[in-house]
Amino acid sequence: MNSQFGNKIRILREEQKMLLRQLAPLLDMDTAQLSKIERGERNAKKETVLKLAEILKVVPDELVTLWLADQIYDVVKDENTALKAMMVAEESVKHSKKEKE
Repeated sequence: MNSQFGNKIRILREEQKMLLRQLAPLLDMDTAQLSKIERGERNAKKETVLKLAEILKVVPDELVTLWLADQIYDVVKDENTALKAMMVAEESVKHSKKEKE
């Protein structure tokens, strides 16, 4: 599976006519690292995700959501009970949110 986050980064970067070699230094990384993130071969750190949102002028939540979705997928992709586990986790998140309100 391709990285939803990486695909989005590539699309946003290309829409802004920005080359990998132009964006990578703004993130304090080399072009190869950024290319691997776009291809889903390497995970970005959360601070990189937030920096990308700022540079590419998008709402941070949009990129963070895709970044988290990719991480969740990586953890559960080979599990037979992946969907059931995600439903249990969803209920836990909802419960936690209610407690904080």
